[in-house]
Amino acid sequence: MDKYQEQPHLLDRHLEWMMNMLLDIIRDSGSPPVLFHLAFKFLYIITKVRGYKLFLRLFPHEVTDLQPVLDMIADQNPKDCETWETRYMLLLWLSMICLIPFDLARFDGNILSEEGPARMPTMDRILEIAKCYLVVSDKARDAAAVLVSKFIVRPDVRQKRMADFLDWTLSMLSKSSFQSMEGTVVMNGMLQALAQLFKHGKREDCLPYAATVLECLDNCKLSESNQMVLRKLGMKLVQRLGLTFVKPKVAKWRYQRGCRSLSANLQAQSSVMQSQKTTVAANEDEDDEEYDIPGEIENVVEQLLVGLKDKDTIVRWSAAKGIGRITGRLPKELADDVVGSLLDCFSFQETDNAWHGGCLALAELGRRGLLLPSRISDVVPVILKALTYDEKRGSCSVGSNVRDAACYLSWAFARAYDPSELIPFINQISSALVIAAVFDRDVNCRRAASAAFQENVGRQGTFPHGIDILTAADYFAVGNRVNCYLSISVYIAGFPEYTQPMIDHLVNMKINHWDSVIRELSTKALHNLTPRAPEYMANVVLPRLLPLSVGIDLHTRHGAILACAEITHALCKLAEENNSGKSLEGLKQIHQEVLAANCIFYYLSGCQIYFLTVCTLIEKLSLSKMPFKGDPIIEGWQWLINDSLRSLPLASCTARQHVKDSAVSALSALCNEYYINENGEADPALQDELVAQYISELQSTEQMVRCGFSLALGALPRFLLKGRLQQVLEGLRKVTLITPRDVSFAESRRDALIAIAEICQTVGVKGEGSQEEFICKDNVAQIYATLLNCVTDYTTDSRGDVGGWVREAAMTSLMKVTLLLVQNEAELINANICKQIMCWLAQQSAEKIDKFRAHAGSVFLTLLHFDSPPVPHIPHREELERIFPRSEAETLNWNAASEAFPRITQLLGLPAYQYYVLLGLSVSVGGLTETTLRYSAQSLFDYMKKIQNDSSAMEGFCETLLKVFEDNLHNDRVSVPLLTMLDQMLANGCFDIFTMQGNHPFPVKLLHLCKEEIKRSKDIRKLLIACTNITRDLYFLTFFRFCGLIQFQGDMREKVLFQLLLLLCHPFPVIRKTTASQVYEMLITYSEIVDPAIIDEVMAILSDSNWEAEVAELREKRNHLCDLLKVPKPQLTEPSALISRRAGLFCCLKVRLK
Repeated sequence: MDKYQEQPHLLDRHLEWMMNMLLDIIRDSGSPPVLFHLAFKFLYIITKVRGYKLFLRLFPHEVTDLQPVLDMIADQNPKDCETWETRYMLLLWLSMICLIPFDLARFDGNILSEEGPARMPTMDRILEIAKCYLVVSDKARDAAAVLVSKFIVRPDVRQKRMADFLDWTLSMLSKSSFQSMEGTVVMNGMLQALAQLFKHGKREDCLPYAATVLECLDNCKLSESNQMVLRKLGMKLVQRLGLTFVKPKVAKWRYQRGCRSLSANLQAQSSVMQSQKTTVAANEDEDDEEYDIPGEIENVVEQLLVGLKDKDTIVRWSAAKGIGRITGRLPKELADDVVGSLLDCFSFQETDNAWHGGCLALAELGRRGLLLPSRISDVVPVILKALTYDEKRGSCSVGSNVRDAACYLSWAFARAYDPSELIPFINQISSALVIAAVFDRDVNCRRAASAAFQENVGRQGTFPHGIDILTAADYFAVGNRVNCYLSISVYIAGFPEYTQPMIDHLVNMKINHWDSVIRELSTKALHNLTPRAPEYMANVVLPRLLPLSVGIDLHTRHGAILACAEITHALCKLAEENNSGKSLEGLKQIHQEVLAANCIFYYLSGCQIYFLTVCTLIEKLSLSKMPFKGDPIIEGWQWLINDSLRSLPLASCTARQHVKDSAVSALSALCNEYYINENGEADPALQDELVAQYISELQSTEQMVRCGFSLALGALPRFLLKGRLQQVLEGLRKVTLITPRDVSFAESRRDALIAIAEICQTVGVKGEGSQEEFICKDNVAQIYATLLNCVTDYTTDSRGDVGGWVREAAMTSLMKVTLLLVQNEAELINANICKQIMCWLAQQSAEKIDKFRAHAGSVFLTLLHFDSPPVPHIPHREELERIFPRSEAETLNWNAASEAFPRITQLLGLPAYQYYVLLGLSVSVGGLTETTLRYSAQSLFDYMKKIQNDSSAMEGFCETLLKVFEDNLHNDRVSVPLLTMLDQMLANGCFDIFTMQGNHPFPVKLLHLCKEEIKRSKDIRKLLIACTNITRDLYFLTFFRFCGLIQFQGDMREKVLFQLLLLLCHPFPVIRKTTASQVYEMLITYSEIVDPAIIDEVMAILSDSNWEAEVAELREKRNHLCDLLKVPKPQLTEPSALISRRAGLFCCLKVRLK
């Protein structure tokens, strides 16, 4: 049923038959209790989705239903927490039955004449049920309040029981306290009952008690409670009491809009629509007849005004609705006083709660026509302030709810007033809504402003360029904040009515915003808006920003400096386009005013904003071609950039990348503008100093410093690299090397690789050129060697596989360099290099981490399908293009193991790729990730099935597999998952072809490699450590290999049994125990390898022996097994005895320590 929550009316045609079906079960006396309660539970679910008010009307309410329902309620236990749905629905059903138009005394008969115990009258019985359930803590309390509202207002009950019930309710309220949980529950029920009663009861019946109830409510002091529900119910009751005090009538003085037709608004031929005049009473004599307003109304309105400032939205919303309802029954003068009091909420001494509640209340008044046109001039300034309300509180801000409510207020005004009434304020309101829709920080506020703007365009028809703006800034378009700031704002600023207000808002409200992201977006928006008003930017905005850039507030300084930089750059580009230098005249002193006042302040404050700000300013002023060539300020700028790069370790982890990017961009712009002479060359002294300084920083002990200066070298222009290329490449190559001192410096190796690719693209390719100036035949091999060496970086630390960052950068750099060579001089790429690139990429495409596999696959296909011109010497190009068609290159999802591995395993059939793909697959098949393991293993097994009958293919595959194993002995990253993969392959019969051949070399070599791998545990140093997980895992995996190898015939079986029996006396008990278990399972699986006459004895020894006992005791049993299985007995050598004693001593020490 939950799927109908959004559109519950779809259930309406089915409600009746569903209810009748469930009621039949309920009425059936033979229904078991579980089914009885389940039927009520289903009824509750339907009620929850559709709402009890509509569902209530469908309950049967015949006279014959009264007694059965009362009996069913009497049978319920109010404290049973499992059946609260039953009690809830029965109370709702009873509240509907109570509407039968018969005196309840008729159901009692002559009670006094009956013999036996006195029977309670039906009226008292129902009232007792209501009282009982008003003080429970579950949902039945809400239904009891509904029952009270229906029952007490009956004529017969009202006369006899209303006064007593109200006395009971008020006494319960007086005796209860919201300080305790029990008191809160009781007060909740009483307040609900009173609110429902004063809502549904007749005014003349409730008026005599209203003053007493209000006095009791005042004494409860609910505004001091921290229970939101109690404060909300208090607001509901207060407004219902207020409506009881005043006569129900429609105020004749209210504003009544004439034409509300959308089509009439849209068909208007002029910006000012001639609509029907409003009918407002001309004089007060024609208003309502005179009557006295009770004094309690002042108390009620005061409480509602206080409720508008409550800390919870639901309480404020209830108070706002109460203000609207009561104001509609007041005379014009008193209603205007209420409006005046509301406007007092919009003081900057008030909290955001008061602003929010005030906006909701004004919207209610406007919607009901209670806010007369004479007050619009007072309300519009409030709307404009509320649309930009934002206050800093600690590390965040408050005000988004105020801005959202202000949008709702604007939406309500669009529906409430005739267009002619709002004409004087159209430009202000439209500009404010556009600004909120484009520049607000919160997406819900932007969307609310867009909806309000749309409503005004449709209802008012007077907003300038409304349809055009709505097309660009609709509900979905404003969802992306960056798009709003940088794209939509530029389009809207093309309409002159909005250009200046948008710029002023950014300068006044956004460049000093507490959120640095908003400040940066605002400055970029100012850059984009500059072409819309260049004169205004140069003559008004920039002079206003300069004082702000040397002000006290840190946020304002940051935003103002960035804004100066962005506007300067935009004006420069505009001047270049128009061949005019006039715009630059007022900008020559920006750097002196800004940098002189800010450098020391920011640096001493230790704020990373300093680095970002000055680097951005340097970049933009350099791009603006400011006339500072030869000026000493350039040296200061260079020092600032270098200092930013050296200070990267001081920046937070999240800001480091931004600082690096900003400093590198500033360096590139500075060098291109101020370090090149008329001949297109650099000053030799400056070049030597800069390059030497940067290369020396590459050997810093701080990783981040290496990162920064590596990227800085990559950003240097060609004229600074000329003659120093080999020196720079050698310095970066050293950064990519892994040494014991900097093994964890993965980020510096990554950035060095990125820099190498950037330098290659900067200097270009010239095969016969000098290696000091170009990528040529003399240095291309060195560059490829550096990049290919990093593809095998599998460094790990506490952060995980940090080497993956290096591999990813290496693959990207290989692609960039290769495509650069292909497009210029493809002959520099030899076949061996191309084979290495494609093979390493194939290996990475078969590995287990989705992100790196996807990147490798993307690079692999890019090189394969590149055709401008094609990459030469790709091995097996035709087969690769068949496996990876060009049409599927874009759609193949390498992140999905189900798509990637079926393709990549096909490369096992290509000799050039087989070794590398198998190396990658062994890590995936033997990995821990379920999806990767499942699809990689299945793809491998499918390939093995295809070649089962091809002996040459099987021989080649096995040779490659053994080669992978041999090359990675004692390399835990590969050997552990490789052993797991071998176990799965043996279990799946991938090598069944060899089981019938005696002494086949494959199992013999595999056994030998398994023994070599396990030999590492004979190292005394490793045995003396606490049996690490990897060591233990290798043993267990080796058991599986040995057990799987038993299926091969010939001498292999004897060797496997020897190795397994040797492990039965291993120094570690867990190894002995696991070996015995695995051998037992192996003999069950391969029973034919043992003589049937002895198998029972062998199995008994394996299962009954305590393999955790001392090795000396177990050696005799192990030797007996050797005799039974006709396997040579292991001989204890002297070194082995020493190892065993030391390992035993370590185990004893370990036990004692524990």
